Amino acid sequence: MAEANVHMEEQKRVTPFQQFWSSFKKQKVSFAAGAFLLLLFIVAIIGPYIAPYEPNEPDYNQLLSGPSWQHLAGTDDFGRDIFSRILHGARISLAVGLSSVLLGAVVGTVFGVISGYFGKWIDSAIMRVMDVLLAFPGMLLAIGIIAILGPGLVNVVMAVAIFSVPVFARIIRSNTLAIKSTLYVEATQSIGSSHWRTIWKHIFPGTVSTLIVYFTMRIGSAILIAAGLSFLGLGADPSTPEWGAMLSNGRSYLNNAPHVTFFPGLAIFLTVLAFNLLGDGLRDALDPKIRE
Repeated sequence: MAEANVHMEEQKRVTPFQQFWSSFKKQKVSFAAGAFLLLLFIVAIIGPYIAPYEPNEPDYNQLLSGPSWQHLAGTDDFGRDIFSRILHGARISLAVGLSSVLLGAVVGTVFGVISGYFGKWIDSAIMRVMDVLLAFPGMLLAIGIIAILGPGLVNVVMAVAIFSVPVFARIIRSNTLAIKSTLYVEATQSIGSSHWRTIWKHIFPGTVSTLIVYFTMRIGSAILIAAGLSFLGLGADPSTPEWGAMLSNGRSYLNNAPHVTFFPGLAIFLTVLAFNLLGDGLRDALDPKIRE
């Protein structure tokens, strides 16, 4: 009995963050993905300062040259160093992915909480709009938005954000409905707590863990969509060292210089995979039903 009491006291002293960290460290693959992304964020910050060449510096004596000690990832059709361009492009791709998903998450969370909490005609109106957006394939919806707004990275961010809104709205609505029916929320409402205070103090905090997981996983999809739009010529300017634009520039040289597309493609693949693996690990660590 005494040992059980001691064990319970130890559990009480463990903070939620310590519980999360202890569980997350056990997810070896996800932990490695998180370490890779941390390194990638550092590269995005300091990459332009450590890149061996300027991203648009041509070398007409090294056109389409393969990987070497002088050019670790080779050069493109203008003799520009691909490794340097990838380092510069990390900042652009991550910025587009983060900003678009952040904007989509904020708008989607607001719609999801309002829809799930107030219900009735508000819920029906919001969800029907979300159903219309979800009816379009993601890339097709993004292309349609870009066709209206025009090409450019800022419009790519807007397109990917709009594409992300219905996903977050549906997920957060589901969580809100579950939390709204709990006893402690009903108790706060019975003592006269206002709707907005209930939402801010009780509903929204209960959705944070789910929001973090899907936010993380959605970044990978956003980077992939943004790269696809740039590949189609609807995103970054062709001279910009953005990974999707680099893929588009190199598609004409797949037979005689495959490295021009291989290394930007590898950067996109590893980044998207890392975000998805990190999201899986966060889900397992934050879900009390899965966490040991």
